[in-house]
Amino acid sequence: MTTAELTERYLLGNYARFPLAFSRGEGSRIWTEDGDEYLDFATGIAVCALGHCPPAMSEAIAEQARRLIHCSNLYHIREQAELARFVVETILERAGRVFFCNSGAEANDALIKLARKRAYDRAGATASRGGQVVTCQRSFHGRTLGGIAATGQEKVKIGFDPLLPGFLHVPFNDPETLREAVGPETVAILLEPVQGEGGIHVATPDYLATAAALRDEFDCLLLFDEVQCGAGRTGDWCGWRTVLRDSGQSIEPDAVSWAKGLGGGFPIGAIWVAEEHAGALGPGTHGSTFGGTPLASVAALAVLEEIERDGVLENVRQQEQRIRERVDTWRSPVITGLRGLGLMLGFGVNGDALSDTPGFRDGGKTPALFVVEKLIDRRLLAVPAGSDTVRWLPPLNVTAEEVDSALDRFEAVLAECS
Repeated sequence: MTTAELTERYLLGNYARFPLAFSRGEGSRIWTEDGDEYLDFATGIAVCALGHCPPAMSEAIAEQARRLIHCSNLYHIREQAELARFVVETILERAGRVFFCNSGAEANDALIKLARKRAYDRAGATASRGGQVVTCQRSFHGRTLGGIAATGQEKVKIGFDPLLPGFLHVPFNDPETLREAVGPETVAILLEPVQGEGGIHVATPDYLATAAALRDEFDCLLLFDEVQCGAGRTGDWCGWRTVLRDSGQSIEPDAVSWAKGLGGGFPIGAIWVAEEHAGALGPGTHGSTFGGTPLASVAALAVLEEIERDGVLENVRQQEQRIRERVDTWRSPVITGLRGLGLMLGFGVNGDALSDTPGFRDGGKTPALFVVEKLIDRRLLAVPAGSDTVRWLPPLNVTAEEVDSALDRFEAVLAECS
């Protein structure tokens, strides 16, 4: 049986898969079982931060696998503690504590539990504040029941009632509506500094400043979901710092979630909690059997140390500028603009401009999916973000030559579509 046939026979059909089966990857390149080479600007949806199978990560995993793979969190784990130190001292540069899990959805669930437990500890059981968490429309916070309740997209909620209560979704980048939504019953404001699945939308500095001011006014927590935009993806360790870089403003959250690129392809998620709030999740309040195993911790630390050591963050900023300069010369009616920060970029797609392109009108596909499939035909992997955005998430160490090759292939698709 082929891989596709095995998948169809034995796996749940919860993924709409492209007709590709990959067997090997190296850097920005990935090969199918048939030997066809693709340039990967999807990277497992912002996961393979240093591309496929970076030597430093592969060697660290192999060495650790010979020594100790798993050890319960009932005991002290040196590798986990070293990774936590890197998160606190290098990524955040601010006192706090770290909890490790296995995914972004788990990390965001932990943020929600943190906010509600802190409010409970302060108010007591008989004087609960209601546990309201304010999130944004178009947001995405994971596929757990807590994650879909927090997500501001109705399509992910269909069929899963009753949902976890206590969430209020407000328009993104609308400070006035946010002010109206936050009140004494609010325990947290949870937002993505750069929305990923919702279409690559960047928070404005004023919106983040409003959220921080409301946090102070109502003594709630400001929580940043950096599952996709964190760990260097925007050209800084923290996506919100890229948002604020030229604004003259300094805003710090109370807790942050990460996953995806944090482990470079190895499953790991994490939250950082400011020192003054970390006591809310004491013994018995939260946990994860596989969170922060020696193997996962060593893999993540190898990725993060290479990003720090090899000037990868600067490369992200340079390649973003290279992409923007080239896209600014495009005159295709198919592309409505380029959004995002660093190497988390979204190309807006004009569906009307595709109406005369063979196969689009009768294909039943969204504009973004149609263009992504055309890119696949050119051996370039990208992913949709919503119905009208094509997302580029290349490795953070992608080269200028690889960027130029991807741009050439995209231009060829645009010429075909026009």
